[in-house]
Amino acid sequence: MLRVCVIGLGPIGNRHARLYQADPLAELVAVCDWDKARADKAAATYGVPAYYDVQEMLEAVRPDVCSVATGGHEYGSEHHLPTIQALEFGCHVLGEKPISNEIPQAEEMVAKAKEKGVCYGINLNHRFTPAALLAKRWQEEGRLGHLLFMNMSMWIMNPRETSPYFQIKALHPHTVDIMRYFCGDIEAVQCFATKAPGRKIWSTATFNMRFKNGAVGTLTGSYDIERGHPMERCEVAGTKGRFVIEDMYREATLYPAGDMEKRVYTNPIFGGMRDFEETFANRIHKFLEQVSAGVSPDEIDGSGADGLAAQKVLAAAIESLNNETVVYVK
Repeated sequence: MLRVCVIGLGPIGNRHARLYQADPLAELVAVCDWDKARADKAAATYGVPAYYDVQEMLEAVRPDVCSVATGGHEYGSEHHLPTIQALEFGCHVLGEKPISNEIPQAEEMVAKAKEKGVCYGINLNHRFTPAALLAKRWQEEGRLGHLLFMNMSMWIMNPRETSPYFQIKALHPHTVDIMRYFCGDIEAVQCFATKAPGRKIWSTATFNMRFKNGAVGTLTGSYDIERGHPMERCEVAGTKGRFVIEDMYREATLYPAGDMEKRVYTNPIFGGMRDFEETFANRIHKFLEQVSAGVSPDEIDGSGADGLAAQKVLAAAIESLNNETVVYVK
């Protein structure tokens, strides 16, 4: 059983803590937040010690795994320091997305994990659903044939106004990761964006992508649409067929080329995923499972390197938006 600490006890950090306590592979042993009130409240809730300094917690508790669920500017500015501290201590780390809102910091975090030989994952939870895993199996079985195109979209109402690029940096680590999961590395991107009435940030955006394997794709995302309708759709097509995933886990449909019979997976009422929180449970359990099994750090599913790759695509998209050009991903 892995000894686990959670750093950052906002809503997401509390979700991590609850799920670790429910997972048979983990023992939650401490929580940490610079905000004493938040740390103390979480400690009382989960029956573990509270700490207000990451280094002090690491030395006192000596955990195997740390979740870094801090936030900050663009949801990512506070990830760097506690991640580096935990990695330097020799802990495996599961970090929240985005890996960081700044590429140099993200690169340093990935490099530190490699230097220390520990596992570093990012909570790219949308790839860890039964529907996504089944669609990946269809692809690996050759049911799509040669990849041609991918259409991805995700929208949610978020009225926050921070940087002009908040929607691009904070929402789309998920969508870009799913695009890379099914179609591989992205080599070029072109981005257009708009501001909904009353918004100061680029709150809705669309991206044109070209993958290194020659496939093409589009991505549309928005912080301007209320929840209540489907919020995510993924379509991948090839010469032999295509699939569509609705709402991450709700349904996956395979459309074989030239065949009027389609194959449908529907999330079951009994025994299926109950809600969005279970995407976190699946992702956390997979990380614990891989660490427990001694999986090589470079084989971690949804790794820090994956998180960094997604942010580099988004950095290219921002450059494209500002310069109105096609930008190659660095």
